[in-house]
Amino acid sequence: MIQEGKKIILFDGVCNLCNSAINFVIKRDKKDIFRYASLQSEVGKKMIAERSIDTSKIDSILLIDPSVAYYHKSTAALQIAKQLSGIYPLLSVFFILPRFLRDWIYDIIAKNRYTWFGKKETCMIPTPELKALFIDQKN
Repeated sequence: MIQEGKKIILFDGVCNLCNSAINFVIKRDKKDIFRYASLQSEVGKKMIAERSIDTSKIDSILLIDPSVAYYHKSTAALQIAKQLSGIYPLLSVFFILPRFLRDWIYDIIAKNRYTWFGKKETCMIPTPELKALFIDQKN
């Protein structure tokens, strides 16, 4: 289902902020490291269940590095930034902050993301050019 060596980003497919963040990552993923699926998709739900992740406690972007680990909240965002082209790997400096502080800031944004950035009625449908980057049940 998943290409070897690829990391999977699970995101809220109806959140405008999350969709913008995924488009941002796609444009800067010059090494072709990531694949994507919405949390609401069948494959997203399956990956969450396989890892026994309680989504009522983790309202977050998830980064899954198959056979290694999964990351959520600010740790996922910073792990993703480390892999991007440009100056974004420099954001790793924020790892010096305690996780509880990074996650507190992340949680404020996550809690207000629909109010501040809006919400779609349905999950994003990737363009034909981007479809290969998204995981679905057929891959």
